Amino acid sequence: MDRPAALPLPVDALPEALRRFASADAPGPARMMAAKGVVPVKGGDLVTLLCQLSADPDEKVAAAARGTLEGIPAAVLLPACASPLPESVLDFLAEVFGSRDDVLDAIVQNTATSSGTIAMVARFCSESMSELIAVNQQRLLAAPAIVEALYKNKRTRMSTADRLIELCARNGVELDGIPAFQAHVEAIQGQLIPEPTDEPLPSDLAFAEVLADTDDEDPIDVDPVEGTETLKEKFKPLSFRIREMTSSEKIRLALVGDAAARLLLVRDVNKQVAYAAISSPSMGESEAAAIAHSREVSEDIIRFIGNRKEWTKSYEVKRALVFNPKCPIGTSLRFLAHLRPNDLKALSRSRGVPNPVKTAAKQRLDKKATS
Repeated sequence: MDRPAALPLPVDALPEALRRFASADAPGPARMMAAKGVVPVKGGDLVTLLCQLSADPDEKVAAAARGTLEGIPAAVLLPACASPLPESVLDFLAEVFGSRDDVLDAIVQNTATSSGTIAMVARFCSESMSELIAVNQQRLLAAPAIVEALYKNKRTRMSTADRLIELCARNGVELDGIPAFQAHVEAIQGQLIPEPTDEPLPSDLAFAEVLADTDDEDPIDVDPVEGTETLKEKFKPLSFRIREMTSSEKIRLALVGDAAARLLLVRDVNKQVAYAAISSPSMGESEAAAIAHSREVSEDIIRFIGNRKEWTKSYEVKRALVFNPKCPIGTSLRFLAHLRPNDLKALSRSRGVPNPVKTAAKQRLDKKATS
């Protein structure tokens, strides 16, 4: 969802009283005085003027206006954020004061604020702010991008994410920005969805603990020859906690968790969980290569990797797929032409791959030797 146009606003879009200070034709000293807040302008007009001048082409004026804006008293700023200021101004204020919940509270509850701005806030805001955004069902249904942003925000409670998915499903709203949306809908069918609460539920705290424990390290050691896998000692507690999760929790973790979580979830016996992990937008080439070595993941996951053009540009991914017994024969044969002679030789002698792949590797190796 698009955010409002960036500042500065056209001068004729500003209140009459501000134009003589905010116009690019205004004298530099007058604009600098306005940027320092020493002009006869108050309240929401002053906040609007400072936002406008923060985008002034004169860097000194812009810096002075930004400094004055950041130091403006809450008694002036908060009422302004709750008033019908231009969308672009409210968007700029949300960006400048993104770490202040008191300011965001006023902006989020302001009906003049654009849905694009609220979606921006929802993606990175605090838990308490995400709870405030999540209760405005009318706006959420009108702007599904806000729901998607909340879902992807690690600070949003898991129970709130379930509630948002159920709300959209019940109202026929598809969330295209969440790859595993339909899987999450199916995972919560028949479940009792909790109402909003002042404090997080125990399950919310448990989910947050798992997020805090994940990192970008591969939790699995894979023997590329034998295909055996060993879970690294430091990841055993994480693996246990993930096993105890509900399917909907695993599906969301596949999207908002880090590499370690995805590399464990892709091995889940629940196909929808595994697919949510492999199709996560955060899944990268190096992770795909590690998974392609695995003989613990399903054939569907291996096929998915083999069909992703951006991943199979990597030699390591192609090599791992061809040496994996679960790789569909057609996919393996497609990548043989890319293998180096030493890998073709090893493949032709491998006891783990299908005979047609071994035979094709030997034939290609012989052809290279005679050419």
